[in-house]
Amino acid sequence: MAKAKAKAAKETPLMKQYNSIKAKHPGALLLFRVGDFYETFGEDAVTASKVLDIVLTKRANGAASHIELAGFPHHSLDSYLPKLVRAGNRVAICDQLEDPKEVKGIVKRGVTELVTPGLSFNDNVLDKRRNNYLASIYFGKQDLGIAFLDLSTGEFMCAEGNASYIEKLLQSFSPSEIIYSKADKTKAAELLKDDFTTFHCEDWVFQYDYTYEKLTDHFQTANLKGFGIETLEHGIIAAGAVLYYLEETEHKEVKHIAAISRIAEEKFVWLDKFTIRNLELVYPQQDGGVPLIQILDQTVTPMGSRMMKKWMVLPLKEKAPIEERLKVVDHFHAEQELAEEILSHLKHIGDLERIISKVAVARINPREMNQLKKALKSTLPIKELLKKQKNPSLKKLGDQINACEFLLEKIDKELKEDAPMLTHQGNIICDGVDAELDEYRKLSTSGKDYLVQIQQREIQRTGISSLKIAYNKVFGYYLEVSNTHKDKVPAEWIRKQTLVNAERYITEELKEYEDKILHAEEKLVVLEHKYFNLLVQSAGEYVTQIQENARILATVDCLLSFASVAARNGYCRPKVADTDTLEIKDGRHPVIEKQLPVGEDYVPNDIYLDNSTQQIIIITGPNMAGKSALLRQTALIVLMAQMGSFVPASYARIGIIDKVFTRVGASDNLSKGESTFMVEMTETASILNNLSDRSLVLMDEIGRGTSTYDGISIAWSIVEFLHNHPKFNAKTLFATHYHELNQLAEDFPKVKNFNVSVKEVADKVIFMRKLKEGGSEHSFGIHVAQMAGMPNPVVLRAAEIMGHLEKDKDMHQQQEKMKDVPKNNFQLSLFEIDPKFKEAQELLDSIDINTISPVEALLKLNEIKKKLD
Repeated sequence: MAKAKAKAAKETPLMKQYNSIKAKHPGALLLFRVGDFYETFGEDAVTASKVLDIVLTKRANGAASHIELAGFPHHSLDSYLPKLVRAGNRVAICDQLEDPKEVKGIVKRGVTELVTPGLSFNDNVLDKRRNNYLASIYFGKQDLGIAFLDLSTGEFMCAEGNASYIEKLLQSFSPSEIIYSKADKTKAAELLKDDFTTFHCEDWVFQYDYTYEKLTDHFQTANLKGFGIETLEHGIIAAGAVLYYLEETEHKEVKHIAAISRIAEEKFVWLDKFTIRNLELVYPQQDGGVPLIQILDQTVTPMGSRMMKKWMVLPLKEKAPIEERLKVVDHFHAEQELAEEILSHLKHIGDLERIISKVAVARINPREMNQLKKALKSTLPIKELLKKQKNPSLKKLGDQINACEFLLEKIDKELKEDAPMLTHQGNIICDGVDAELDEYRKLSTSGKDYLVQIQQREIQRTGISSLKIAYNKVFGYYLEVSNTHKDKVPAEWIRKQTLVNAERYITEELKEYEDKILHAEEKLVVLEHKYFNLLVQSAGEYVTQIQENARILATVDCLLSFASVAARNGYCRPKVADTDTLEIKDGRHPVIEKQLPVGEDYVPNDIYLDNSTQQIIIITGPNMAGKSALLRQTALIVLMAQMGSFVPASYARIGIIDKVFTRVGASDNLSKGESTFMVEMTETASILNNLSDRSLVLMDEIGRGTSTYDGISIAWSIVEFLHNHPKFNAKTLFATHYHELNQLAEDFPKVKNFNVSVKEVADKVIFMRKLKEGGSEHSFGIHVAQMAGMPNPVVLRAAEIMGHLEKDKDMHQQQEKMKDVPKNNFQLSLFEIDPKFKEAQELLDSIDINTISPVEALLKLNEIKKKLD
């Protein structure tokens, strides 16, 4: 206790204030405003100096005490804040709440905003082309609740389901930060691993009654039925906790969060987290890889790009909305000039969604307000163009756009075209808005002209030709009269100073002018600030309408992007039907075809699957022949069609798929202690336990992580399970290098064998990449090894062993034959028994078998034979 008192006594008043504020935000890095700088102290200073690469110093903290210090100028906040947040820090911004000039002693300070990775309006923290979600998870006894909020756009959603559904949503929406209850720390660690930035709140926050009330209070409703989430108990808890977290982080202005929606699981294709990753929909698996989004996203607005990502991870599974999108894409595809005209206006819209959110929270600057005006202006011709179209969907979209004409006129009339970014820089409000403001501006800009007018007028009135007007700090503006004209000075002038050759006077008019001109700048800033805030308030009344406009424009942007990509890459319009048939002719992989070297064409392939005659296709063929690409392209074509896009094929009939499962590629979790085989089996189990009648299943090289016999047995039983499932006929593509699986087609009517063809030319293999009926004869693994640059002796030895084994196809006898494989364990030193062998050995040593031609080899062999005779 005594130590604490001593410490308190030693603290400077500033550090005392700092410590009391820091104590309220222990988990955050505190940026403490001192004069023109933001300072950090102690551990925060150490962190900030490392992250921001700024100098770490020490300052006195009272008697015989020092503390670490690191700071930066306040105007550099926009460049330093993003670095701190991206490094995973929660940052509390503590500002001066009073004007230091008007305060004696220490200035009052307080936290004005707590910026976290999931909560920010700062353009430098945010990525324009992706949402910045804060997620909240509630762990129920069986199911979980989840909510997502993008504070920068006002988008608010919730859902509930089992752990694998929540994992899939986390992978799809990729939140920047996740909050959960302190009591669920262990469960959260198990679900989230180390993949996300997290923060835990007190347990009482995640209570149903509290969170339900939080939501109804926010939306000013009696219940949550209108949002379709009334029955989602776990989802409500997660969503209510988000609103609590906003309050805690000083985000009080939240009227742009105008609604909450349910993520309707039944409307979208089920893509588990493995599938989203394996198909590389949004992110590539390898550095430098190209995800599908990079091909399809040719949008020109940030909100269009963000919507495209949502469409990508939430493809539709209802025919009507898919057809609606496809019809619009078809319309734009046929009307190229219309598409170009709409695009030319869309390019000027900017990030309307985030700009209007800044209006709602009063964080918009004059330059952004001009961007809002530009966006509203560019929206009008788009509205007119859409309304003229015959396509009913486009007509409806055009009709739904709000012209916001009053707001547009108001901004145009009141805000200067070249207004600066900061309000205190002045020159924001147009002339004619307010007479008082115009007068102050005239004074501040044309003060000298006004003084010249007074001077000229007084010279004429008094006849004092040498009259001067000047200014000094002692008594402000004055009139100076030389002694020769002293007798002409009017009686109302007040003498202030006598010089050797002249006298100085002041007048009531000059005093009034002085008062006006000295305070003009100050009052000008205050008045401009007032009128700009009124303008922001007026714009605030249009938040909901402009958010709706942003959604419509984003939709149009995405559909235009689909049309543009289709025209550029030769895609066709898919026929989408409620049948169980999947038929693709000349299908191509949308990403790989764009990465091929110049002059090389992608080899297209046909795929046909249904539930009754050809439910499972077993594709054999060597590695590198294109089996994996074929599997992936089939899934991508289906997903693109169900997103509403044209597809890379000459014809496609897509019987709507409701779930897509993939087990493709090695996604090893070795660093987390799981073997390749274990990961493979976990992913496969997830597929087999979640099947439906309209599932599309893609399996690539199942069982390769274990012994050949285990692998074949597992693969075999999986195909049987899929074929004989009592309820569901999941359409399946099964790529394998186990040729033994070709036997299945003879035993099961809905299993068909296909192979990716290859051509053998002069002991070399050429991959044709064409799918044809029937199983392949044997593997070409040894040829692939040779192409990869494996040393020749290894390749030759492998061929010798394979030739020996292939003489007998019976597995058991092959196992016995392994014992009879020609041995290769002799030592060349045995040749030393005979000098003839030594000569032969020397001759052999001089030969480079990697480069020798067949004819040379025969000649050398003949030479060795002679030496040994």
